[in-house]
Amino acid sequence: MLRAVAWVQRGLFHPCAGLSAALKSSSGIDQKGILANRVAMVTGSTSGIGFAIAWRLAQDGAHMVVSSWKPQNVDRAVAALQGEGLSVTGTVCHVGKAEDWEWLVATALEHCGGVDFLVCNAGVNPLVGSTLGTSKQVWDKILNVNVKAPALLLSQLLPHMEKRGRGAVILVSSISAYIPHVELGAYNISKTALLGLMRTLAMELAPKPILMNCLVPGIIKTDFSKILHQNEAFWNLSKESQKVQRIGQPEDCAGLVSFLCSPDASYITGESIVVAGFSLRL
Repeated sequence: MLRAVAWVQRGLFHPCAGLSAALKSSSGIDQKGILANRVAMVTGSTSGIGFAIAWRLAQDGAHMVVSSWKPQNVDRAVAALQGEGLSVTGTVCHVGKAEDWEWLVATALEHCGGVDFLVCNAGVNPLVGSTLGTSKQVWDKILNVNVKAPALLLSQLLPHMEKRGRGAVILVSSISAYIPHVELGAYNISKTALLGLMRTLAMELAPKPILMNCLVPGIIKTDFSKILHQNEAFWNLSKESQKVQRIGQPEDCAGLVSFLCSPDASYITGESIVVAGFSLRL
């Protein structure tokens, strides 16, 4: 398979020769899959759930735009996808900074021609402790990255997504939106806010060819969630109260996101889908 790979950084662009031609060739001829000829952008996509989603979407034929605020993480993710013969563009982006997500959009438009699917996975939780003891600075950081950034990024991308026809947006919330973990305080609240953002935007985007849904991961084995999955008392309580049989893996979330981007999900919007090994609903 012809590889279409680019590593983009402000003031520095290292494409493979003829990136545009490579994209056309790999997605239109060599590249196969239900998402072939489409472009997917996943924020926070160099490790954990974000990387698993990026890998699956690329495996299913999409050209990937991956990003992280750490250059070395982008290097590693691009190399891993390239090693699988997958089509990928990587760039540094801190979604909490307007200039960074504006650069992310500009990069996707210039080097990929647009975006069909947006997965907002980037998130932060700089504090483990009391909600009421959380400082203004920490509140601002959590809400800026976890809630405001997805809305503002989509506002920049939406006109370009509409031009490409059917598209999909998936916000990544958390089981803590339904079952708050006291020690995660403001993070719980930010992930609950994402559910409201998704429902509101699903109605706002209903007249447009853009579907809007939310992935709600349970306890997934990542570095980000180790405060939970390494807590033996918490895990034992989950097994007893919810009959959860195992800790989730990032790949458990990836197939659902690919489905939500696919034509098979063309009549699904405004949904929050829990991937947790148990159900919160009747």
